[in-house]
Amino acid sequence: MSLEGKLALVTGATMPHGIGKAAAIALAKEGADVVVTGFNHMEGAEAVANEIKAMGRKSMAVKLNGRDYSSVQEAFAIIKKELGPVDILVNNAAQMRHFVTIAKASVEEWENEVKLCLNSAFYCIKEAWADMAEKKWGRIINMTSVAAVMGGSGQTSYSAAKAGLIGLAKSLALEGARFNITANCVLVGTANTEAYYEPIPLEVRQKFEKRIALRRVAEPEEIANAIAFVASDKAAYMTGAIVNMMGGMDLFVF
Repeated sequence: MSLEGKLALVTGATMPHGIGKAAAIALAKEGADVVVTGFNHMEGAEAVANEIKAMGRKSMAVKLNGRDYSSVQEAFAIIKKELGPVDILVNNAAQMRHFVTIAKASVEEWENEVKLCLNSAFYCIKEAWADMAEKKWGRIINMTSVAAVMGGSGQTSYSAAKAGLIGLAKSLALEGARFNITANCVLVGTANTEAYYEPIPLEVRQKFEKRIALRRVAEPEEIANAIAFVASDKAAYMTGAIVNMMGGMDLFVF
């Protein structure tokens, strides 16, 4: 699955045991040079970039506020100047800060999550699209969630944003086909990350795992392997697809 000569961008790759970092490392192992972004935790992004450089690949950490289009434009200008145009875009940046019912959710909370989870992907795609179209090669991978297809009580903004990423990818697949740009989603059920899973109380985690056919949550590296495959030429005929990495969470489990 060689990605030699390709430049990948993974947004939200700051956590030591997160999907973003795992994806960046997996793409680098396949030969890609990799840019990682962060905003509040740039030291984490710098650590990921240094790890990739130690693998013999080019890498850099770039500060990017996914809620702000001008910040995204600035980040892409820096990336293009330093390493060239982006070939593979992994829209991974996300945040789920609150669990409140729609009756109690504020407009500010809604906008905050939708901007980061959905708008940021749109902004990044806008900046990458022209170069991908010109080169007649591109991979857009939107990271979506079980909440997008099964909902989540108290997760209206997050669920809606993650569902929007699916519709975005399907529309892009139609628009990108003539440019050899594919657009797909990787659908994550529950993964063993420090941001989302580790803070959950043990008894709640056990309930999660009982709902999964494989009786365990995914490791970030397992999700990353799917991302690397979708980015490769082995998946050249895949577009507008949803790669299910839920471990059977969506099956009738008892």
